Amino acid sequence: MEKITFKPDGEEAEVDFYVLEQTTIGGVNYILVTDAEEEDDGEAYILKASSDTDGHEQVYCMVEDDAELAAVAGVFENMLDDIDLI
Repeated sequence: MEKITFKPDGEEAEVDFYVLEQTTIGGVNYILVTDAEEEDDGEAYILKASSDTDGHEQVYCMVEDDAELAAVAGVFENMLDDIDLI
């Protein structure tokens, strides 16, 4: 499982996530990550990619829109037969 490190805006501490899966829907990149190295032990999050203000880096943020979250979670559930996202 690939580990990625994020530094949230306004935070000093970095946060590690482990990538479970990634997909592109409508030209937008999404990643499904967990905060624990073992899949069954952690919380899962869906992050959405966008460009930063100068367009040089990709920035990831949590998907907060309920309809978008449900749609993307459904795609990830289909991709990963053994994982149920609630």
